[in-house]
Amino acid sequence: MSKLVGTLKKSDLEGGHWILETEDGDTYQLKGKLGQLKDGTKVRVEGKVDRGAMGIGMTGPSLHVEKISAVD
Repeated sequence: MSKLVGTLKKSDLEGGHWILETEDGDTYQLKGKLGQLKDGTKVRVEGKVDRGAMGIGMTGPSLHVEKISAVD
């Protein structure tokens, strides 16, 4: 289980998907339920990274969200 902090971004590529841009400059394509969070929100995400998954967004490895919450 990975625990990451970063900024939530909405991509309109290929019908739209959500991206996490971490403070370290890494990018993950988010999979799963994000609740009511909005583009630009700083979040803490817990989940499983699948580096072998292929996604239409081509924005980085998939991160299967287990828990997500906004942070200050």
